[in-house]
Amino acid sequence: MNNSLQAISLVDLSIAFIPVLIAVVFLYLWSLDVKQAGYALARMLVQLLSIGYVLSFIFYSDSAGLIAGILFAMISISCWIALRTLPEHRLILFKYGFIAILTGGGFTLVLITQGALSVTPWYQAQIIIPLAGMIFATAMNSISLCAERIIYEMKTNKTSYAKARKHALNAATIPVINGLFAVGLVSIPGMMTGQILSGVSPLIAARYQIIVMCMIFASAILSAVIFLLLSEKQIKDICSE
Repeated sequence: MNNSLQAISLVDLSIAFIPVLIAVVFLYLWSLDVKQAGYALARMLVQLLSIGYVLSFIFYSDSAGLIAGILFAMISISCWIALRTLPEHRLILFKYGFIAILTGGGFTLVLITQGALSVTPWYQAQIIIPLAGMIFATAMNSISLCAERIIYEMKTNKTSYAKARKHALNAATIPVINGLFAVGLVSIPGMMTGQILSGVSPLIAARYQIIVMCMIFASAILSAVIFLLLSEKQIKDICSE
């Protein structure tokens, strides 16, 4: 197999935006929010180009303190984004979300990197940062879904906490479980695709992807459960207002 990826020039990169422009035209013709889509696309472009330069620096770093600081920053940012749908309760629930992602996501990250992958040293940025990104992003989405759902169930539907918690956890697991059903049949995930494109055997790439799917499933559910357990009193207070 070919072990080298084709370098992507700026001209090649611009071709990827052709279907994007067509999609934006349809948003405009159907009177949808083109500004929001354009803003999101612009942010995506700036953020990914910026992170490319930042990661180039980080990957050559040999500082455990720097990597630990980056991981804590990732947890803080993911928690803040997770609670964006509850702006009036964001600060109140932030600490519970932070602990949930740190505990649920952090436990999964340590077990995968030190157990399944045996990463040495533990702060090897090329492995830790991308895996942490997948884990914390999954935990972020899970907490976002369950936080919004439990407050909706208790405030709008007047559901008891125990029943609302069940609905909230179920809502948080839907995207992850759908992903498990679809992987290998509907989709070949990004990590596996990237490895295959770089020349890795599909059999080896599949094993890595199994590890990724396990860590995504675990981090989503563990973080959601911890968040719901820690924030029970606060959520009850919020819903009784």
